[in-house]
Amino acid sequence: MTTAPELRVGSDAGAAAATSRSLVFRQAITVLLMFGGYAALYFCRADLSVATPLLVEELGKHGVSHADAIVRMGGITSIGVLAYAVGKLFLTGLGDFWGGRISFLIGLAGATAFTIMFASGLSVPLFTTAWIGNRLTQSLAWAGLIKVSSKWFNFSSYGMIIGILSISYLVGDAVARQCMGMLIDHGYGWRTLFFFAAAVAALFLVVNFLFLRESRADAGYTEAKPNPLNLFAASESPPQSIGALLLPLLRSRAFLLVCLLSLGCTIIRETFNAWTPQYLSDYVGYSKGEAARMSAIFPGVGAVSVLVTGWLSDRLGVNGRALIMFLGLSAAAAALLVLMTMRSGSSGSMLPIITIGAVAFCLLGPYSYLGGAFALDFGGKQAGAASSGIIDGIGYLGGAAAGYIVAEISISFGWKGVFVGLAGVSAVAALGAGCLYILNARAAARGTHLP
Repeated sequence: MTTAPELRVGSDAGAAAATSRSLVFRQAITVLLMFGGYAALYFCRADLSVATPLLVEELGKHGVSHADAIVRMGGITSIGVLAYAVGKLFLTGLGDFWGGRISFLIGLAGATAFTIMFASGLSVPLFTTAWIGNRLTQSLAWAGLIKVSSKWFNFSSYGMIIGILSISYLVGDAVARQCMGMLIDHGYGWRTLFFFAAAVAALFLVVNFLFLRESRADAGYTEAKPNPLNLFAASESPPQSIGALLLPLLRSRAFLLVCLLSLGCTIIRETFNAWTPQYLSDYVGYSKGEAARMSAIFPGVGAVSVLVTGWLSDRLGVNGRALIMFLGLSAAAAALLVLMTMRSGSSGSMLPIITIGAVAFCLLGPYSYLGGAFALDFGGKQAGAASSGIIDGIGYLGGAAAGYIVAEISISFGWKGVFVGLAGVSAVAALGAGCLYILNARAAARGTHLP
């Protein structure tokens, strides 16, 4: 006959199993909500890149030369990236005080409103103002996503979870470019691209407002476990002051090195995000619709890279990320040098597309660690938003060069000059990743927090 203690043990085990299944389900819903929301934000970023050939043509109808139009569009891109960097540096830490959910919703709301504003007129000042507002409000969203993730998942799954969420911006970017390329092929103009992007962002704003929750503790589950080597305590409570939030990060050599890696990687990434359609149209010879669709190769292949490297990093341990970054950035430098050798007018060849895909595979997986898994390794649950914001903010200060400066280089030295410069940036970043590997290996051997 079964005794009472045995019944209690069986009942407790069944309750624990049910709670575990319920938690997994709620975690999956949380990932889907944030994945869809952040992917929608990239519809409101890819629109300018895809529309650039159309806007250059439109400005030409109003007396602006082709070269001047490219420089003006590059200027808008650079100012927008600079606004994004400023927001990352000075606004994202607010998520550690008011919660990640609010920051995420602000990003979606701002993207919707300012994208509609961009499409409402035809002047460079209006375009610039709308793009600054778009990028500034969007700057809060990723740190908000990181903050929410730190409260829903244990540190042992950061690589895979943040890897999956990092795919959101690559999938969103790729799908947006495909959809907008088809709209261009069907005769729709640049305004339609922007209104379409705003509609997608508005849809996911409503869905996340209704269903996204801040943390699993708020939903009645046990608190998530942070990386024990992080620079902060495991508490989910807001930090006591700005100093208590920032000083541990800024005193860490490894954290500052990750910021510099973000600087180099973002220069390369933003160059391809902003200029791939123009490069494929002007240099390779594709039509504007084909160039828009083909440009999806960069985020599309990058999504595969993020999944592979995220899975691999969780199995190699925390320091495996630095090793993967070193190998990936070294290979990206080599691929960029190969891209430099491409001849103009080769639209019948797939070699430029394949090489761009190779750069994406080598760069974007390692890049996804910087403002994601690395940010949580340093900041834990208490300072995850600030850590992510600083890393990304420093990166986007460099990414601002991807607009105006790249436009000037492409006009003065051609696209070959652009790719030589990017190869140099990638090589220097690879050396930085090697130094990070050494620092982390020493910290792991001592069993102390990240140096």
